[in-house]
Amino acid sequence: MKKTIHVQVNHKNYEIVCHPAKTVLDVLREDLDFTASKECCGKGECGSCTILLNGEIVCSCLILAGQIEGKKIVTCEGIGTSSSMDAVQQAFVDEGATQCGYCTPGFIVAAHAFIRKVDHLPTEDEIKTALGGNLCRCTGYTKIIKAVEAAARKTLEKKSILNK
Repeated sequence: MKKTIHVQVNHKNYEIVCHPAKTVLDVLREDLDFTASKECCGKGECGSCTILLNGEIVCSCLILAGQIEGKKIVTCEGIGTSSSMDAVQQAFVDEGATQCGYCTPGFIVAAHAFIRKVDHLPTEDEIKTALGGNLCRCTGYTKIIKAVEAAARKTLEKKSILNK
């Protein structure tokens, strides 16, 4: 039995009619055409489907449509665009932190959420812990960590300038 679900995705309100047991990942990809989040494991183990749900990192393959009524979702597409990239997105480009790109949107969402919460330049260990729910089979993580460091530095510098 289908149900009408009201949700905000990437700062825009939607009314979706679907079965409440449909995964949020499928709702995003099939019903709303937000295709950055990917399904790799379908078990919440790889992080390729990472989104923000009411500001918290979640694996969208584990959340059901019936659980998102009245909530706010941000996907990689809602963090920035190709013409106006977020600091994390730009750092991933600048540092060459992608290869196949399948896991990249999940890493960007997780890194963006992490950087918003830190008030200091994070250590490599802090970055590794923050990204621990995201797996990459191609890059070896070195460039991803460098990208997060660069984005954190830029974000902190911007905050300093704005707070003067």
